[in-house]
Amino acid sequence: MKFLAARRRNPLVAIGLLLFALIAVGGGYAAIANVQPAQASVGSQTQVEEGKRLYLAGCSSCHGMEAQGTETGPTLIGVGAAAVNFQVATGRMPLAAPGAQAVPKDPTYTEEQIAALAAYVASLAPGPAIPTAEDLDFSDADVAQGGVLFRTNCAQCHQAAGQGGALTQGKYAPNLMGSTPQQIWEAMATGPQSMPVFSTATLPAGDKQAIMAYITNLQTASSPGGLDLGRLGPVTEGLFLFTAVFAALIAAAIWIGMKAR
Repeated sequence: MKFLAARRRNPLVAIGLLLFALIAVGGGYAAIANVQPAQASVGSQTQVEEGKRLYLAGCSSCHGMEAQGTETGPTLIGVGAAAVNFQVATGRMPLAAPGAQAVPKDPTYTEEQIAALAAYVASLAPGPAIPTAEDLDFSDADVAQGGVLFRTNCAQCHQAAGQGGALTQGKYAPNLMGSTPQQIWEAMATGPQSMPVFSTATLPAGDKQAIMAYITNLQTASSPGGLDLGRLGPVTEGLFLFTAVFAALIAAAIWIGMKAR
């Protein structure tokens, strides 16, 4: 026992244990790091290399040479291919000019170039992948349940009918009437701008499909009651009725006054 106690007090033993722990942790991390990027990667090595070339030419000035982020752009490590595809395919990136929020516009890159950029960023670290055709198939989804989920999780910003709305500091939640199912899925999975991330743990694939079904139904639904007035809710409808009724009363009063002469 005295021999072991003396060994434990030896500073060389403590240093050796510390080095062993560091090697074990570093080796474990290296093994995980070598596996995860391969799982997250999309496309061939040639596509990844092409994506890196495009990234260095068009993105590195804001996001850093290693995608580590800078004062003018966030890190892209771990955002996944879905985030790149959403931002670049909708023209939000590259930014046209600094502002409170990236504005959608015609995409700068072709589909092949966007896929290469997404493959490169996905190779850096695991992150949300571009949805598959199976992910985007909402043919069996419950539209009514999608409406419940949308009003619970999305309507606070996008308005119950998906018309969008104002946020703080000059930001806004965009109108969803022109959004494709893939854009809706990628936005939920990655949380662009001020939007929170709805991971699989928060919204499983079935719930995402139900929300896509509800939004698609809004995009194609008719207005059997007449003018929809932008579907902006009771405030707009009340203001319209208020204005119309008062205009009718004023017109009636003028007509009565003219008849009384």
